[in-house]
This record gives sequence, structure tokens and C-alpha cells, in this order.
Amino acid sequence: MQVEQLSTASGVVIEGPLLITPQIFGDGRGFFYESWNQRRFDEAVGCPTTFVQDNHSRSCRGVLRGLHYQLEPEPQGKLVRCPVGVIFDVAVDLRLSSATFGEWVGAELSASNQQQLWVPVGFGHGFLTLTGSAEVLYKASGYWSKSCERSLRWNDPDLAIAWPLGGMEPLLAQKDADAPELAAVMAAGEVFA
Repeated sequence: MQVEQLSTASGVVIEGPLLITPQIFGDGRGFFYESWNQRRFDEAVGCPTTFVQDNHSRSCRGVLRGLHYQLEPEPQGKLVRCPVGVIFDVAVDLRLSSATFGEWVGAELSASNQQQLWVPVGFGHGFLTLTGSAEVLYKASGYWSKSCERSLRWNDPDLAIAWPLGGMEPLLAQKDADAPELAAVMAAGEVFA
């Protein structure tokens, strides 16, 4: 397993999110790899992490889901992978105490690279489907809670996320289309310490 930190578009490393590349064993019959190992994951992130929920979504090309996060008492860290298709996966730093507050990192996750993105508590998360369809699986460290769930505007100019839209308009859920910008969630106190 290879683990690397991600940098913003300006080259600044954001502490927390990690891109995890498994060791894949393949031959003419197919492939095998270990997609989850508690001990190795805890070593990679530097602390014990418990996952309580697995989620699975399927989206067609152009679907943009996010940016989502959950506040206390049910914050969620997410370990995201895309075993079918290709997505552009994004994590936004929402920790006020962080030097990289409001910065984002992104990675292309796909069936061919089998990479995973660790999005720790304190980050907003979203993804854009780049292929005809894609399936996304993620482990969550907290249970889903409607009262704790928040959304952040995917196209907030203050975030300036470089979504690879290629001229297409994203397909959004109503809650994502109506999500507030970063300044509004800050004013409401709906970010992390």
C-alpha cells in the first residue's frame, strides 16, 4: 500500500486527506488486492479509526454529489473508492484552525487505478462522475444524521474548485444546487474548530 499527501492547485500540502494506492496482484486471469486492512489504515492515518457504516452510490455521467459534511455529534470521516467507472473526488478543508482552511484537494479515482481517498473529519466531500456511469463505495466513521448533515456550494468562487466539467452542466440534487457558500456556513458557525 502506498500513501501520499495531496497538494492544492498552488502546491500547498493539506494535512489530513490521503491518497491510498493498494498493491495490486494481476495476471491474465484478473487481479487481487486488499481493499481494506484496519492495521495498515491506522498506521497510514496515524490514529485508530473505526468505521460504522458503508455506503454505495451509482451515478451517471455529469452527476456532481456534494459538497457534504456532518457536524458534531455525528461527524464523518470517509474512505472513498470507485470500483466502477471514474470520478473526480474532492476534499475541502473546513477546519477554522487550519492554515489551509477553505483550500481543496482532488484526485481521480477509478476502476483502473483502484485508489482510495481518505477524507477525514473536518472536510467537506464531493465528487463528479466522469464516465457513462460510476459506482462509489465509502466507509464512514460516523452514522448518517439528517440533523448533523450540511452541504456547501459546489461552485463557490471562494473555493474555486477546478471541476473537470469539460463544458457540461453538472447534474445536481436540489440540496446541492441550493447549498450555501463558505462565507454563509462560516457566519452560521457550521464549520469545524
